[in-house]
Amino acid sequence: MNSMKRVPTRVKSRRIEANLGAEREHFDKQQLNSISKAITSAETPVKEKHVRRIILGTHREKGAFTFWSYALGFPLASSSILSWKFCHVLHKVLRDGHRNVLQDCMRHHSSLVEIGHLWANLHDRYGQLVGLYSKLLCTKMEFHVKHSDIPPNLEVTDEVLERTAGTDVNNVFQLTVEVFDYLDTELRLAETVLRQLNTSIAISTLTSGQCRLSPLIQVIQDCSHLYHFTVKLLFKLHACLPADTLQGHRERFHDQFHSLKTFFNKARDMMYFKRLIQIPKLPDSPPNFLHAASLAKHVKPVVVIPDEEEPEQQDDDDDDPEPLIEVSDMSTSSVQAQQPDIFDQTFGPPNGGFDDRDLQIESLKRDLELLRAELERVKAEAQRYITQLKSQINSLEAELEEQRAQKQHALVENEQLRMELEATRRRNAEHESLQTTFIEADKRAQATEQRYNKLKEKHTELVASHAELLRKSADTVKMLSATQQTQEEVERTKQQLSFEVDRIKQDADMKLEEQKFEMEKLKRELEEKMAEVMRIKATLQSSEKTSAQVNSSMTALQAEKERLMRSVSEKEAELSSLRQTAQLQQSSLQQERERNSRELGELQGKLQEKTSLEEQLKQKLLEEQFALLLGTVTEAENIIQDAVAKLDDPLHVRCTSSPDYLISRAEATLGSLDKVKKGHTDYLSNMGDAGGLLRAVTQFSHLAADTIINGSATAHMAPTDHADRLTENCRGCATQSLQFFKDLKSKTTLQRADPAHIRIVIQKILHLGQELRPKSMDVRQDELGDLVEKEMASTSAAIEEAVRRIDEMMNQARKDTSGVKLEVNERILFSCTDLMKAIRMLIIASTDLQKEIVEGGRGAATIKEFYARNSRWTEGLISAAKAVGWGATEMVESADKVVLHTGKYEELIVCSHEIAASTAQLVAASKVKADRNSKKLPVLQQASRRVNEMAANVVASTRTGQEHLEEKDTMDFSGMSLIKLRKEEMESQVKVLELESHLESERLRLGELRKKHYELAGVPLEQVSEGNGETSSPAHPAIMSPKPTKPALMKKPALAQKPNIPTKTTFK
Repeated sequence: MNSMKRVPTRVKSRRIEANLGAEREHFDKQQLNSISKAITSAETPVKEKHVRRIILGTHREKGAFTFWSYALGFPLASSSILSWKFCHVLHKVLRDGHRNVLQDCMRHHSSLVEIGHLWANLHDRYGQLVGLYSKLLCTKMEFHVKHSDIPPNLEVTDEVLERTAGTDVNNVFQLTVEVFDYLDTELRLAETVLRQLNTSIAISTLTSGQCRLSPLIQVIQDCSHLYHFTVKLLFKLHACLPADTLQGHRERFHDQFHSLKTFFNKARDMMYFKRLIQIPKLPDSPPNFLHAASLAKHVKPVVVIPDEEEPEQQDDDDDDPEPLIEVSDMSTSSVQAQQPDIFDQTFGPPNGGFDDRDLQIESLKRDLELLRAELERVKAEAQRYITQLKSQINSLEAELEEQRAQKQHALVENEQLRMELEATRRRNAEHESLQTTFIEADKRAQATEQRYNKLKEKHTELVASHAELLRKSADTVKMLSATQQTQEEVERTKQQLSFEVDRIKQDADMKLEEQKFEMEKLKRELEEKMAEVMRIKATLQSSEKTSAQVNSSMTALQAEKERLMRSVSEKEAELSSLRQTAQLQQSSLQQERERNSRELGELQGKLQEKTSLEEQLKQKLLEEQFALLLGTVTEAENIIQDAVAKLDDPLHVRCTSSPDYLISRAEATLGSLDKVKKGHTDYLSNMGDAGGLLRAVTQFSHLAADTIINGSATAHMAPTDHADRLTENCRGCATQSLQFFKDLKSKTTLQRADPAHIRIVIQKILHLGQELRPKSMDVRQDELGDLVEKEMASTSAAIEEAVRRIDEMMNQARKDTSGVKLEVNERILFSCTDLMKAIRMLIIASTDLQKEIVEGGRGAATIKEFYARNSRWTEGLISAAKAVGWGATEMVESADKVVLHTGKYEELIVCSHEIAASTAQLVAASKVKADRNSKKLPVLQQASRRVNEMAANVVASTRTGQEHLEEKDTMDFSGMSLIKLRKEEMESQVKVLELESHLESERLRLGELRKKHYELAGVPLEQVSEGNGETSSPAHPAIMSPKPTKPALMKKPALAQKPNIPTKTTFK
């Protein structure tokens, strides 16, 4: 009966197991199908329905075991697109999957890192994206494992964020840095994807573009939450720490803010994202963390994912959708709503079907429903908090268990070490006791050996005496038994005895030296026996009487022999036992000694290896530091040599520089020399660290090269005497620098390397630069504003007059010339007209930029006050405008002379170069105070480039016309004799020498003209200081500020135009 009752239960359990197995098989099949369809090598976006099934599978099995078991089988290392789609699916699973997915994914963290490194090192577009995406996923997993309160979808309240950050400022600071790193990886991936789309000219409607863009939906969701986290954490940090400490955090946040805003704006404009996600708009400017009230203005960006309708999903899905509304509740409420109140049927509705109490009841019901919904929401939130706390408690308990296990392991190891120490101590004590015992046993063994030697000697004596007695007894028996033997038998006995004597002698020879005495004794006894035998021969008759006495003595001797043998055997047994004990102790002591010696040898070997390794590492460090120093010094020598080579470069002759800029470079070089000296001292005290000396040498080499180059450029505009001294000092600076670097490169001269000689030469260069500083005009500051406007107006008028005169010259040339001359003149005049038009556009652009500078920088002051406050800049504008007008006038005069054939083409070329230089000076004077982001500054720069192009056209047209009009004589020397050719050669050499001397004199004259020009173009030192709002000390003219103001611009003198300017004074 019992078996019959058990059958249905067993059958039922088997059916349940079969159903569960079938259900599990169906689940695995469905997951495999979804994963294989989602992660493919086709360049198409991942379908949402397949990813949704995978996510539902993680919730069903409460983890991602099935997902990883199938995902690990994909050949991710062979296809970059397959790896890209795998990272996309993993990102969605991390965000929307079960909470245990994170722990399952961390088990495969190393595999994900290897895939990222593999594809990052390959030159493949998707490979670069896979490397960035894998780094993002690893950062995401590490962050959420460390901060378990924040789920991978980042959807937490501000209270949870506050609780995660805690009250410790260090924890808040660290959490902020981790969120910054998290957001950096997200933005880096997004920027790379968008950059590749722009490079490949792909659009979001193509599948190739959608394949790259589809993961950015999760990136946008993550970035919105991370941006909110950074804002909250930075406001909290600014409430606890000073603003200077968080300057780096603010700069990093601003960079991320602009990158995120650019990314959101680009994504918002794409058609692909418009139907899939609603991207929030970030504010125009980042929050001001220095004002705590700005936190109230912060609005958390919210990303909205609209619901998608996928009718094709029902064809593929096998699971029935769950009902969203409770049918039983709906039917019950509808039935109750259809049954009218009996009181209302009988008496009718009170107050015509409307009662205040009904309204109150309805309102109370609605309030009750709202409260119920709120209660359910609170319960769900509480349950979620409880779940998070439980998971946190579990993790903490796991960490506690791990700490306990580590503690137990440490205790066990400590106990083992203590036991080993005790055992070592015991072994040492035993070793000492055994050594003492061994010494005592050795002493006892020596004493026993001595006793044994004595017993052995006694035994030998007894054996010898016993043998004698036996021989005596045998002889006696023979004599008793054969009394009738003749003298022959006595002789035979004598021979036997002699034979025995020989044998005993042989035995005695093999004994030790200490037995020689016994052998001599035996010889004496033998002689006595021989005498006794002789006596026996005489007393043969009396031997019968003494036989009884002999027998009794033999018996006593036998007993004594047995007693001695027993004592000898006992002593030998005792000696053998003592030897065995001593041997055992000696062997154990020998083994212990060998083991200790081996351990000591191993420890000494390890110590020697460690010592040698430390010495090798230390020596290698010193060699590497010195190699770095050699490389840096070699590069510094190359920089100085390159700067010296530019002094003799013909192309460098046209380069010029101002004395103010040379002074600033020389002062910076002097400052770097102090750092070089300090770094050299530090390196000599600690040769394992050459970082300070390397940085100082690198900085000094660049600054010294800059000083040498600018010194040579300043010498090009200086008087001859100053130019020669300045050039010589620049070469001396290079020579001393190279000598100092040469001393640094050798270990023998490293100690005595001293940059003092370099300092002396640079101070000479600084002094020459201060002597060459230009003097200035004595112009009242309140007249500068009017003077600027007058000069700009006069320059515009000069340009207009030049254009008009060129048109008149064009008309006159067409009347007076024809043919090739007319063509040349028209080409030259057309190029001059284009140049004047370009200069006019430059003047207009410069005027507009100056107005913008004045309006932006004057504040509440007037325009004249602004010009007076910036007198040095104003004088630069005046000089530049004057030079442009003067150049235009001179060009018109030169063009007129060229057209009338009374001038030289070289004059027109020089005027073109002068106009290009003057316009460059005007542009530089306008740019010096312009805003970097000014919209009118590019217009001015474009106009300047246009002027340079037109000046080049004037030069080209002039040279072309000169080549067309000048006739070149062919050199025919065929009819000349040798004497004639020699005479012509001498005349040609004379002309060459005359022209060279004339060239040299003209160069000297040009130098003097430049010197005078330099003196007339400057402003006084006192007036410069007053114009910039500073005070100068005449007693210390050579002392400059470490950060001087912007150098004064070189100004052209008033030559052609002669405006009414107060007279100039020169300060001596």
